Amino acid sequence: MASQVEQLAFSKYHGLGNDFILIDNRDRPEPKLTAAQAIKWCDRNFGIGADGVIFLLPATDGQPGDYRMRIFNSDGSEPEMCGNGIRCLAKFMVDLEIAPIDKRYHIQTGAGLMVLQLDADGQITVDMGEPRLLAREIPTTLAEPDSKAINVPLEVAGQTWHVTTVSMGNPHCITFVTDVGNITLAEIGPKFEHHAVFPQRTNTEFIEMVRRDYMKMRVWERGAGATLACGTGACASVVAGVLNDLCDRTCTVNLPGGDLKIHWVAETNHVLMTGPAQKVFTGQAQISQDS
Repeated sequence: MASQVEQLAFSKYHGLGNDFILIDNRDRPEPKLTAAQAIKWCDRNFGIGADGVIFLLPATDGQPGDYRMRIFNSDGSEPEMCGNGIRCLAKFMVDLEIAPIDKRYHIQTGAGLMVLQLDADGQITVDMGEPRLLAREIPTTLAEPDSKAINVPLEVAGQTWHVTTVSMGNPHCITFVTDVGNITLAEIGPKFEHHAVFPQRTNTEFIEMVRRDYMKMRVWERGAGATLACGTGACASVVAGVLNDLCDRTCTVNLPGGDLKIHWVAETNHVLMTGPAQKVFTGQAQISQDS
């Protein structure tokens, strides 16, 4: 069978070192890459290299929103949302000269509608919506379906960890530790991700509280592994900190790639995430399609 080679334009962005390939997909409703092709593009030795590929798609008819976002992780899986990724998408849209409405973009995602605000200082604030706390919403079997899993014991790798579960449209397992520098992410991360109590796997955040308004975080992302930052994880971690009376509703989260400011608004129950996004380079890459 003959193979047809096509050139596809892309842009590379990162949010605090969490890096993504962005593709302008507004001319068709389905991604221009398959999950298998995305894996190849994300390969850091044989491809472009990234934690994921993000597609800017036309909005789904009949639903609120200007455009739609889909993402393939570096392992080909498709998460519901990505906090750093959606900030990169906002910067990508600015560079594409897509005019926001009142400095805001309204983006459809697998986790619901996200509102992206372009701040005067170049930062991007994303209304991440309400955290979901019931076990069935995570999902997890750590608690009864209509109960919350807050500071519950979990055996992982022969050790008892006390964890809190939060969904920001995707699942998170947060545990508070004395020193995040002592966590061997590559060893322990996969054991959390694939633990039987998380039927759809989970992202895992290890948190060291420095002050009530400042925490250090390291993350093992579902489908991507150890990354320099995770926006939804930072949001979930602040929610978990508040639930455990360890942090304030406004908290700076220090990640290996930099800082995110998170505010869990009491009046609306929405979580606001503020942080940067930056273009790295643009280019074209080949994709092969059977003809």
